[in-house]
Amino acid sequence: MRITIKDLAEYCGVSSGTVDRALNNRPGIKLKTKQKVLEAAAKLNYRPDFTARSLVKGKTMTLGIVLFDLYNRTFAQLLNAVELKAKEYGYFIYVALTNKDPDNEKQCIEYLANHKVDGMILFTVHQGEEFEHYLESFSFPIITIFNFLSERWQYIGIHERGAMKDVALFIADKGYTKITYICPPLSFQGKRNIFTQEERLKGLEEGLSERGINHVKVIKQNDYLDVLDGLVFKDGDMAIVCSCDLYALEVMNHFKEKKIKIPEDVGLMGFDNIDVLKYISPKLTTVEYPVEEIGKMAVESLIYKIEDGKFNTYSPMSLDFKIIEGESI
Repeated sequence: MRITIKDLAEYCGVSSGTVDRALNNRPGIKLKTKQKVLEAAAKLNYRPDFTARSLVKGKTMTLGIVLFDLYNRTFAQLLNAVELKAKEYGYFIYVALTNKDPDNEKQCIEYLANHKVDGMILFTVHQGEEFEHYLESFSFPIITIFNFLSERWQYIGIHERGAMKDVALFIADKGYTKITYICPPLSFQGKRNIFTQEERLKGLEEGLSERGINHVKVIKQNDYLDVLDGLVFKDGDMAIVCSCDLYALEVMNHFKEKKIKIPEDVGLMGFDNIDVLKYISPKLTTVEYPVEEIGKMAVESLIYKIEDGKFNTYSPMSLDFKIIEGESI
């Protein structure tokens, strides 16, 4: 039989309000009494009734997060930060993965809505007025990350274009004159929201243009390794820039099999600075940005909105980024 707050109160000889203060670490209770209640709760195997609590508070104490997948370590790091920060506030996380499919994304959103989440963090592939009207039909607050929707939505991210422009200037100043950019998501251009990837490409082109390099070979195919096999690497004047570290690591492994040396034959650069790079040789040159901080800020702002009626006032795309110099450029 489930032990209730009333049962604990009777066992300890105190009021239900006193038990509630002890269990929820609220003021207005003596330390000795609080300790007595907590010891009794542990002894009797008390478990809070979250359904009853949600009815009283009008909240489920849960947040939803919609991501593409967890293959990219960036998303895993982000999710871990979100879960830890939510727990600090007493919230739990529902995770829904879309695999970048628009229809699946809507199903994920509906799933979270049906589970009565108090708020949602959304990395969307949708865009446009129709989708924004759809989101407005939900009663809970939504924060968007990475892929920008519009000014109507709270957004947290970095200045993607500025970050990749710095990359362009960096590699050009290293003497590279031929640039290949690998970004398979660009194949969805005009079909899905790929704001992040479009901004990175614009930044790369702007930076290279400032250095007099006006042509970038852009590889949008998923079989980008096969495309690379058709290129010639001999003078060390080409740099391959990847839109994320995952692609860069695939390229690095492929080149090792082909006996193509990095950086002697070709330079290689990633983006994300995922945590597994410390195990990679040669050390990958990449861009670091505070992905975990993005997750924490999203949770904090969402909970402020849920509990205080307003979002935290973060400046969009204000987070820092920096180039991490390795051995591949």
